[in-house]
Amino acid sequence: MTEESPGFDKKEPDVPAEPGPAQPDEHETPAPTAGAGPGQDGETNTAGEAAPEQEAPQSPEAQEAAALTAQLDQVRTALNERTQDLQRLQAEFQNYRRRVERDRAAVKETAVANLLTELLPVLDDIGRARDHGELVGGFKQVAESLETVAAKMGLMQFGKEGEPFDPTVHEALMHSYSPDVTETTCVQILQPGYRIGERTIRPARVGVAEPQPGAQQSAGAAEGERAEEEESGGPEEG
Repeated sequence: MTEESPGFDKKEPDVPAEPGPAQPDEHETPAPTAGAGPGQDGETNTAGEAAPEQEAPQSPEAQEAAALTAQLDQVRTALNERTQDLQRLQAEFQNYRRRVERDRAAVKETAVANLLTELLPVLDDIGRARDHGELVGGFKQVAESLETVAAKMGLMQFGKEGEPFDPTVHEALMHSYSPDVTETTCVQILQPGYRIGERTIRPARVGVAEPQPGAQQSAGAAEGERAEEEESGGPEEG
């Protein structure tokens, strides 16, 4: 047996240690963890932008008030639309009523005019009987009552001797010349005219007279002589 040398201990063979997690040094600053979320501990994100602030949730009372306000706006809009529709319908009804009243008045006037037109021959007979002195007794009362009713319905008689001839309301059946007139004049009323308001239902049938051509020339010459005398200071003395 060999003797162990004094002063030397028996050593175990060196065995490599298994790798384990490295223990951080107490004086080292830990590196930021990759993929860490932005906004932690007041730090900025990887892009350097500040993290957006989150809105505080509304209370139930505020949400209910917002919903009621939206409903109120909808009701106001619907009310304005219905009001405009009502105003439009009211205007259309007013126009319709005026149109109906105007048509009704026109129909009434036409009906009255047609009725009175049929009575005109009777009124002509009454007028001729009055001119001949035959309107007496009970017939006179009936005739006057009929004329009164016709007048109440708006019938008016026109056409008198001596008034100027108007072709819009007069119908000339006779023509003559007269030295007594200075313009075309109604000198004879053969049949009176009738109107209702501004509507003529029958023109007056008349005989007209015009000034004589010689009389017009003589009158013109006389007027010229008088004008000359006035300019010369009066007639010359012989």
